[in-house]
Amino acid sequence: MKIAVIALTDGGKELAERICDLQPECLVDTRDLPVFDKLADHWKHEVDAIVCIMAAGIVVRGLSTLCRDKVQDPCVLVLDEKGRFVISLLSGHLGGGNSLAIELAGKLGGQAVITTASDVTGHTALDLWARKNQLFVEDSQKLTEKSAKLVNTGSLQIFTELQYDSLPHDFKVVSRPDMADLIVSGKIYKENEALFLRPCFFTVGLGCNRGTSKEDFQAAVTELFTDEGLAENAICSFGSIDLKSDEQGMLDYTGQAERPIKFYAKEQLNGVEDVSSSAVVLAATGAKGVAEPAAVLAAETELGSGKLIVRKRKWKDVTAAIAVKQIRLVA
Repeated sequence: MKIAVIALTDGGKELAERICDLQPECLVDTRDLPVFDKLADHWKHEVDAIVCIMAAGIVVRGLSTLCRDKVQDPCVLVLDEKGRFVISLLSGHLGGGNSLAIELAGKLGGQAVITTASDVTGHTALDLWARKNQLFVEDSQKLTEKSAKLVNTGSLQIFTELQYDSLPHDFKVVSRPDMADLIVSGKIYKENEALFLRPCFFTVGLGCNRGTSKEDFQAAVTELFTDEGLAENAICSFGSIDLKSDEQGMLDYTGQAERPIKFYAKEQLNGVEDVSSSAVVLAATGAKGVAEPAAVLAAETELGSGKLIVRKRKWKDVTAAIAVKQIRLVA
């Protein structure tokens, strides 16, 4: 973690130097600037953690205009100048504040102060479990609501079609989505109050005519996923033939989607079995097909080959198909 330490008093500055001797990638901010300016500057430069050796009230006031959300915010710790208490103030879970507080307290001989309910009660931290399994949280408000329900009732009901080796001890598997508090799936289930956690496991194979715009790619993929009742935010990557590696509209679309795209040689595409073939595509590219085999290849993992779940569909300038990766949930 990249850590910035800010202190006010002479004793605090001594502790700051001690912390940075104990922690890698750590710096003490010795600039002659107001505390609020230092906080804002480190926030802007996106350090992973800000350690403040001062009164908690000062830090709270300084953070009031900086906080965005738990996914983006760095963690913030507050310490007294003797290092007796190490308070995880902000971004305790996803930002790593709780674990850093425990680590620092151990090294300094102090007491970590953790207030997040799941840590105190021993229940699963939903945000950390989702990140561990690369699950996209569709609604942050519902994440908070379900986390509270887990603490209050002791368990949550989960529905998923995914395979799993094990699940957290406080998750109870149910057989229907309408019974669930949590739904881990790439499918759309309408009129459901559950928290949807989307696995990163759909791969989309793309083919196109030259000069196709990013808007045409977006429209095609959105239509395909809508018609199939699948969630676009469960897409993990795209694939196509290497002849399209300079296709600007395709690159712009996948870049906008913030998902990687892999390009495959015709020999790789031709090695994929049980996919549709086209004489026209073969004559133009040397590959028997593009969208379907590219989707399958993009879905390969250490667990095995991808599975084609939606065969190619053609629009005026775009062809698209969908495959799914083999993944397993873990506790």
